[in-house]
Amino acid sequence: MRRVNATKKTRVQRSEEARDALFQAAAEIVGEYGYIDASISRITQRANLAHGTFYNYFASRQDIFDELLPVLGAKMLVHIRQQVSGAGSFLEREERSFRAFFGFLKRMPYFLRILNDAEIFAPKAHRQHFRNITDGYLRFLRKARATGEIADLNDEALEALAYILIAARGYLALRYMTAERGIELPEEAVRVYMQLVSSGIARKGTSASSMP
Repeated sequence: MRRVNATKKTRVQRSEEARDALFQAAAEIVGEYGYIDASISRITQRANLAHGTFYNYFASRQDIFDELLPVLGAKMLVHIRQQVSGAGSFLEREERSFRAFFGFLKRMPYFLRILNDAEIFAPKAHRQHFRNITDGYLRFLRKARATGEIADLNDEALEALAYILIAARGYLALRYMTAERGIELPEEAVRVYMQLVSSGIARKGTSASSMP
């Protein structure tokens, strides 16, 4: 009887790996050269795939650009959820989430350029990414409101708060991200951020490990 090689990859597995390789290559190329100079040739060369393979998965260069940011954003959310898992209070979860965002940027330094330039070069992806991020953050804040851990803000105010806190992460990333070192977020920045959250929206009685 002929033995079947148990380690041989199926066609579906090979297809998924090729698609993932194209996404990873596109992220790196856009991070290095920007959207304008992120050619299909550069992407396929970085992915170590034939030029024609690209069209098995994407109709055009813009097609992969329109999927790139939401795909990377989903990976970021998975990373943050893993880091937040097991946290107790709202402030502990918020601090872990805050640190996890910068930890993700340290692992994927090209993400910030992809995010910031997408508003112009991939607006569809940019809108989808922010829907995904803000919807998830709003669910988190609503749960904290329901448990009495944060101020009893109405939905409109809660949405504004979500954008404010997300914006704080983005601007701190711009300040502390360098091409040479990647992300090096000072502990003082974490302390000030958490002090703002603790004093501004958290109910008295909650605490965070970083508070002075």
